[in-house]
Amino acid sequence: MKQMYKIFQIDEAEALKIGASPDEPHDHDFEELIIGMEGSLEHFIDFKSTTFDAPFVSFVTKGKVHRVIPRLRNDKCKMWVHRFNSEFIPETTFQLYSYYHDHANIVMKPGNNFNRLVSLSEMVSDEMQKSDTDYGVVKNLLSTLFAMIESERKKSETGEGIQKTQNITFKNFLKILEENYHRPEGVEFYAEKLFMSSRNLNLICRNILQMSVSEIIETRKLIEAKNLLVNSDKPVSEISFELGYNEKAYFSSVFKKKSGQTPTEFRDEMRKLVS
Repeated sequence: MKQMYKIFQIDEAEALKIGASPDEPHDHDFEELIIGMEGSLEHFIDFKSTTFDAPFVSFVTKGKVHRVIPRLRNDKCKMWVHRFNSEFIPETTFQLYSYYHDHANIVMKPGNNFNRLVSLSEMVSDEMQKSDTDYGVVKNLLSTLFAMIESERKKSETGEGIQKTQNITFKNFLKILEENYHRPEGVEFYAEKLFMSSRNLNLICRNILQMSVSEIIETRKLIEAKNLLVNSDKPVSEISFELGYNEKAYFSSVFKKKSGQTPTEFRDEMRKLVS
């Protein structure tokens, strides 16, 4: 996905079109949020298929294998779809991984709380249709949208035992990471903060996100690097130093290995897309 963010709506005609020739289960390089006002959604994720009726919220993180098929219910279907790159709202994206990795779909109650999510989506859509779109406004609205969804999710959260304990540990790790990713700290630092071994922290991260602690740290740095490259005029050397890299050359090497472009090439391409 080349665009940093896009929003569109699925209606009855689009739902019938998708249902007639659905995709195979796949992953994608962007985050996706679906807010269903009418109709139902058939969702294959985590190797099982579930169908649920609107109103609902469904969030799929980057790289997770899934398939969604919107369906008509009472001859109606209406859904907002938000798609965005991880670096669009980096301060929020990593928290979403812990919130939704095992609860991609949330069936909601109709009423004012759900209607607020729809209203926010409409506000985002209105802003995106302007000739002079303010992406700062879009970011804030999207972050608010997820904050409201998280508030609703907490009200219905259940679960005990090992899975719940791992979720709490993972959330705590992400919180500590958010405060320290700009420092040159490794796995041991985070494990000590959580009063556990590096091995156990790695096991939890692999179980939840299919990534090692080191990979998650590097990914968080990369997301912030992309954010700074797009939204600031700071030199690459300064961004490198801010993210805990001692040498600009090493930072550029890691960046190119992960993204396929040098920091400067990425900055130039993104600015052309935004403009």
